[in-house]
Amino acid sequence: MHAIGSGGEPWLGRAAGNPLGVILPLEEFALVEETLRQRLPVPDTADKLAHMEQAADDALFMDDLREAMSAFAGADAHW
Repeated sequence: MHAIGSGGEPWLGRAAGNPLGVILPLEEFALVEETLRQRLPVPDTADKLAHMEQAADDALFMDDLREAMSAFAGADAHW
């Protein structure tokens, strides 16, 4: 994963440049936190465990995981 855009935008994305997420300062997150909690379901523990069990068989997830770990290893080696 990497930052997308040349203007220092806080987006995270795959190597293909598809937006995947955004990084917000805590102050800005606080402004939208309540709305996010209302709109996004909070899975229970059983749902979380079921998703974790399925992840190992999900090729896209595993590719993303490998990409993220590779990027982390590069950043970790840099520091």
